[in-house]
Amino acid sequence: MDVTQIFGTNVFNDEVMRKRLPKDTYKLLKETIDKETPLPPEVADVVASAMKDWAIERGATHYTHWFQPLTGRTAEKHDSFISPTAQGGVIMEFSGKQLIKGEPDASSLPSGGLRATFEARGYTAWDCTSPAFLKEDGVGGVTLCIPTAFCSYTGIALDKKTPLLRSMAAVSRQALRVLRALGNTTAHKVTSTVGAEQEYFLVDKKFFAQRLDLIVAGRTLFGAPAPKGQEMEDHYFGQIKDRIAEFMKDLDKELWKLGIASKTKHNEVAPSQFEMAPLFTSTNIAADQNQLVMETLQKVALRHNLVCLLHEKPYAGVNGSGKHTNWSLCTDDGMNLLDPGTTPHENAQFLLFICTLIKAVDRHAYLLRRSAANSGNDHRLGANEAPPAIISIFMGQELTDILEAIAKGEKATSRGSSSIEIGVDTLPPLPKDNSDRNRTSPFAFTGNKFEFRMVASSASISGPCVVLNTIVAEALDEIATRLEKAKDVNKETTLIIRDTMKEHGRIIFNGNNYSEEWVKEAGKRGLPNIRSTVEALKTFTDKKALDLFKKYKVLSKEELHSRYEIYLEQYTKQINIEAKAALDMVNSLYIPSVLHFVKELAETIEKLEAVKGPTVVQRDLLARISTLLEAAYRNVEKLDTELAKAHEIDDSYRRAAACRDNVFATMNDLRKNIDALEKIVPRKLWPVPTYADLLFNL
Repeated sequence: MDVTQIFGTNVFNDEVMRKRLPKDTYKLLKETIDKETPLPPEVADVVASAMKDWAIERGATHYTHWFQPLTGRTAEKHDSFISPTAQGGVIMEFSGKQLIKGEPDASSLPSGGLRATFEARGYTAWDCTSPAFLKEDGVGGVTLCIPTAFCSYTGIALDKKTPLLRSMAAVSRQALRVLRALGNTTAHKVTSTVGAEQEYFLVDKKFFAQRLDLIVAGRTLFGAPAPKGQEMEDHYFGQIKDRIAEFMKDLDKELWKLGIASKTKHNEVAPSQFEMAPLFTSTNIAADQNQLVMETLQKVALRHNLVCLLHEKPYAGVNGSGKHTNWSLCTDDGMNLLDPGTTPHENAQFLLFICTLIKAVDRHAYLLRRSAANSGNDHRLGANEAPPAIISIFMGQELTDILEAIAKGEKATSRGSSSIEIGVDTLPPLPKDNSDRNRTSPFAFTGNKFEFRMVASSASISGPCVVLNTIVAEALDEIATRLEKAKDVNKETTLIIRDTMKEHGRIIFNGNNYSEEWVKEAGKRGLPNIRSTVEALKTFTDKKALDLFKKYKVLSKEELHSRYEIYLEQYTKQINIEAKAALDMVNSLYIPSVLHFVKELAETIEKLEAVKGPTVVQRDLLARISTLLEAAYRNVEKLDTELAKAHEIDDSYRRAAACRDNVFATMNDLRKNIDALEKIVPRKLWPVPTYADLLFNL
């Protein structure tokens, strides 16, 4: 396989556009992409024709406006290129109007009350900043996919892409103001960039098909621990088995064809857990590509008689999955604004942008926590396998010392380096890797970027990136205003760094985020500890959040409230699905199997006692099983009752809280009963594959 020959072959990328578009058309389209200028309608017609010809040559018969509704997944409605002729035949047509705008049904997708069921019209609008691509299905079909934004008839954003594009524009505007104030006149655009690592589990398809919980909920609702878990630490970075290597090879090939620079693959910590990581790209393209990564993982897995699990915690007792979102800011002239650099000017600039993140994350930690919230992540965060629910920033000791020295008005020096003059204070050249890595930190500086480690493995990265871009835009806005008013920019830079550390330095923590000591220390610092999704989602209604997103024109009050209602409903529905699946499995699988064993055991006792008298061991075993079975039966009744009670609650927040506090808690009690029974009932009578089957049969 020649990677250079297949990479991007299914993408209508810059190289394809350069070859297929007239020079004037290509130039105008590039100006629209790079400078965000309006696209003339006549240009759209030429682009559409070239795009259609390219797609048809590669086997496409249909096109779709590919968008990202608030389900967290993607959506597509396929239309063929055919158009009837007067002679009774067909021709293949695709116009600029069809490229620019589509009209999918908006009534059956989440709107959070923004749209009534009878208000069906919605619009998809071409996002020309993200290249069109071809999607191949398993039967040889090819579809041209056009990345689009999705809005209602009234123009309200009903998707994840629209706010993301708005937030990228906001952070670019404010970052340019800071650069101009510092004397940088060469940059004309600042783009937030992302590299999203993706963790996932694989399970044999035949075992998956026997687990209703995996099929409908994506995680095991029951399962006693296997004799071996991850305690031997032999899976992480271990040798990749041939079957998995074949899957990964196929996965890379499909991703490379889509222009996704899949760079890294390896075994993760838990048995049957793995990771892939791509190279950085602009945030909206990274968000599109990560959706394709998740789709491709699941599609390719099936080819290998595997199923890919993207849930944050498919198995209890072993590590869950996250999506480490590596975020930075880059200028259109090639400068990474979070790179320490080697000159005094670049170092001063670097520290200002670092302070921007410190200020933004401390002020809006609750928003970042909310952006990583879903029911699956509630199983993972704070469980000594992922960052805690407390947001903090890891800076590394050397960088922290420099910032603290400046805050105290002291000379800042690097270990083993002489100091150099910057304006009033001194600052050393900073090495790119100025610290060790901290795997326990939720938000870590890793040399030239920040790694947001809390993001849920099954979720779109758009939400967290919208929050990051917007809170950073606000902080940049404040810093730019101070610099623009300053008589001496160097002195003001020092004051900004000093003020930031005094007001927001509490957010920096370089130690063990898993420790109980940190939880206590964070409480003393006044850092929020938001333990559940339901609690986190309530921050949608805060005036602070409403004002922030409105000011930078990222989300209106109505759009924010709709997301609050949608995500609460999604949480409630997920718990409801899990509860109903648990009831189904216990009633139709576990209880009948246990009763079958009880019958066998009782008959054995009767026969043995007729021959040789009392059977202490058998009767003790029967008593233990009967006690657990009765407890399970009572918890089934309780779960049924709590589920019904939750459904009777009209208020969406109180209903979600009831699902968390009562339904989910009862599910956990029921699980303890069933898992205890699994350890007693003979393997041949147990109705579903065990953890040993699921985790160690790849």
